[in-house]
Amino acid sequence: MEEEEEAATTRGSLLLKQKLDNNDQWSSSDHGGMQLSESLSTTTPIVVLSTLAAVCGSFTFGSAVGYSSPSESGIEDDLGLTSAEYSIFGSILTIGAMLGAVFSGKIADFIGRKGAMGVSETFCILGWLAIVFAKDAWWLDLGRFLVGCGIGILSYVVPVYIAEITPKNVRGSFTSLSQLMIGCGKALTFLIGSLVNWRTLALIGIIPCLAHLLGLFFIPESPRWLVSPVQCILDFFFKLAFTWCINQEGSKFCLFFFFLAKCGRLEEFEVRLQFLRGENADISQEAADIIEYTENFRWISEDGVLHLFQGKYAYSIIVAVGLMAFQEFGGLNGFAFYTSSIFESAGFSSKIGTILAAVVQILMTTLGVLLIDKCGRRPLLMISATGACLGCVLTGFSFFLQDLQRGKELIPILVLIGVLVYLGSFELGMGGIPWIIMSEIFPINIKGLAGSLVTLVSWTGSWVVSYTFNYLFEWSSAGTFFIFAVICGVGILFIGKIVPETKGRTLEEIQASFTHIQQ
Repeated sequence: MEEEEEAATTRGSLLLKQKLDNNDQWSSSDHGGMQLSESLSTTTPIVVLSTLAAVCGSFTFGSAVGYSSPSESGIEDDLGLTSAEYSIFGSILTIGAMLGAVFSGKIADFIGRKGAMGVSETFCILGWLAIVFAKDAWWLDLGRFLVGCGIGILSYVVPVYIAEITPKNVRGSFTSLSQLMIGCGKALTFLIGSLVNWRTLALIGIIPCLAHLLGLFFIPESPRWLVSPVQCILDFFFKLAFTWCINQEGSKFCLFFFFLAKCGRLEEFEVRLQFLRGENADISQEAADIIEYTENFRWISEDGVLHLFQGKYAYSIIVAVGLMAFQEFGGLNGFAFYTSSIFESAGFSSKIGTILAAVVQILMTTLGVLLIDKCGRRPLLMISATGACLGCVLTGFSFFLQDLQRGKELIPILVLIGVLVYLGSFELGMGGIPWIIMSEIFPINIKGLAGSLVTLVSWTGSWVVSYTFNYLFEWSSAGTFFIFAVICGVGILFIGKIVPETKGRTLEEIQASFTHIQQ
């Protein structure tokens, strides 16, 4: 089996390397170069519509994350929950998301990107309804858990779907819209939550879920999924089983029906790709590259999680898992979930600080969307991680002064600056780019399993930081942020030494280079 896998990847090696070495010839060719450019760079209305429909799931994600803060006092008063019980309600979201993350890749592989988004929104709707009609803590926790399962799937499948349907020159900007919508969902939920009660807010949370489900009826499935090895194998066994039921000698026709299954998927793939690129676009080169690359992985087995740690996949796993680890353990949920507590501890108005933080986050996320395909992933990640490190240092230094009982008049302002610098810098790059890179770097035969692993790492880190932050803050408020600063500093080195640039390259080019097919 190992020799077959090596042979498959070697076949792809020569062809892909030849294509990539001839990129200059493509760009200089008057006829062929123009056709390739038109196919890959045209942003059609259906691509925009599909992206907007997909990021409704990101808005759902943001709404779920932002729900617990404005609802705390209302839920505790109406249902008589203690602070400990409400903490369980708040944190169980991440437990559900961890479970959703485990199955997110497999679900997206077996029923498609659209199907996975539909399943996730069904979980979210059921969860929100359980919260709306909750009479005790048990129903609240069940609803929150179901919403967590839904957003655990969404956090993987939304960026993957957008990355697979968009042209390479706008892939970064379109995929980073997911992070922008998460921020908008959190901010709008916080704003609406200050005006309505918690049950009404939960009912409003269903609206983006329904909008997403409705949008799925009008957008195409990812063309790359249609020719993925998992999908073709599923089609093969379905047709094989159907044939065997009709004819006991159906095994004689196995190859024939596999051919029919494959041809049917190829035809649908070409129709969907043409639909996305425009009626008059020449998709021949792009389609050929996608099919050729997918063919090289068609018969490579997926042996489970251990299969991911083979030498040829190690680099992509290290990059994706490393980025997610630094994203979460660099203090994100400490700042995001406990913004009000941080401001109050420093003697600054939590209401004003939270509003300023929400505005800064949305502005910086928007700036990141505009810059990512111009400046690239690596520069924004470096700037973002450096700014996050500086924000942690400023916040930690503020509480250090507070412990020394010095500069009391400066402490609130320094904490405000530190928190805004951290959150703004984080949203510029570290918030969304790790998800973009995760959606770009894994080859099709391991994308589902690897994506599940990376998403699980993200949500596990989210839970660890949100659970331990209060204990760390009580131990040492200054020390907590200095620990986050050290982690962010190591993250800068990791990005500088390990993370490559993926701007302006097709998914097939990126994945080939990551799996060392190009030699």
